[in-house]
Amino acid sequence: MTGPAGTRVVLGVSGGIAAYKAAELLRRFTESGHDVTVVPTAAALEFVGAPTWAALSGKPVSTEVWTDVHEVPHVRIGQSADLVVVAPATADILAKAAHGLADDLLTNTLLTARCPVVFAPAMHTEMWEHAATQANVATLRSRGALVIEPAVGRLTGADSGKGRLPDPDEIYDFCVSVLAGSSASPDLTGRHVVVSAGGTREYLDPVRFLGNRSTGLQGYALATNAAARGAEVTLVSANVTLPDPAGVDMVRVGTTEELRAATLAASGDADVVVMAAAPADFRPAAYAPEKIRSTAAPPVVDLVRNPDIAAELGGRKRSGQVLVAFAAETAAEVDAVASGRDKLVRKRADLIVVNEVGADKAFGTERNAAVVLGADGSVTKLAEQAKEDLADEVLDLVSTLLR
Repeated sequence: MTGPAGTRVVLGVSGGIAAYKAAELLRRFTESGHDVTVVPTAAALEFVGAPTWAALSGKPVSTEVWTDVHEVPHVRIGQSADLVVVAPATADILAKAAHGLADDLLTNTLLTARCPVVFAPAMHTEMWEHAATQANVATLRSRGALVIEPAVGRLTGADSGKGRLPDPDEIYDFCVSVLAGSSASPDLTGRHVVVSAGGTREYLDPVRFLGNRSTGLQGYALATNAAARGAEVTLVSANVTLPDPAGVDMVRVGTTEELRAATLAASGDADVVVMAAAPADFRPAAYAPEKIRSTAAPPVVDLVRNPDIAAELGGRKRSGQVLVAFAAETAAEVDAVASGRDKLVRKRADLIVVNEVGADKAFGTERNAAVVLGADGSVTKLAEQAKEDLADEVLDLVSTLLR
């Protein structure tokens, strides 16, 4: 993913062991042409020294408000920024930001910034889950700050759990989405968005399955965009090999029934459910517990119909909840809009995204085009574009419905 080069980014680095990963994030920004000012805390310099930040950014580095006082850095840095991202953001920096403390250059910068502010927390699980930290995160989000959910994985020492800094590439993609304007106004703050992505597999035997060509790119773009708009995002991922998007809660599934169970469970308190996954419509009636031998006679495979997950979601949809379904069409003789309208009504969706799939179309490509049909009779044509941009336009329609 690329973003607008030449933008002024402030990279705040607070004092956690994950500070070394921020060097890679800085490299991504600078190599993409962004003008980056690194503002570390004094504790951060215990992990990664000032020469590293200066060399990678091409700018001198300071933690003090007293350096170059005539330039008023504690005010000017935040005032002139297009984006401020703090990675890693420790429990300490989250607390200071939530309470408006300003005892060093970074916290002063956070108080003066009038641009989007992104926090990428990294800390031990117990610290992240502590009521004080969660209250501080809620406060920051209520003010429009974008706090990425930490990843689950190996922490300091032998510990593992939620609290790991997301991959720098994923933080960078998140920030590019912000810089591109998708969350200049975080219109999904306080909302829970559930997105399904990928294609399900229905097994014939332990090694063979029926499936489809969906790679999950469009669903992942929707999840990333929703998170960048401030939403709490649950991504139900079916057989996708893409990196986990920063700031989302992952649920991994394989079969259509697993996708159904996970999506229904996650959607209970959701404000928005986006069914971007491609569930298999049919599954084998019988499963062979041992591999079917290649020397045996070719088996006759009887199929049974899988449940229609989107229709089930539509049938149990709460008042005010927005359901977005997807409809893939291939045959040229099929009236895609008429077919999509039929599915929209049958699934009781609020929006249905109708797109043509096939060789070099939609599945497995970086671009997509669609027609979005609304339950109110609206028809919105989305020209062929990057899937990230199409996701942005779809969520613009969702945001309008929520309002």
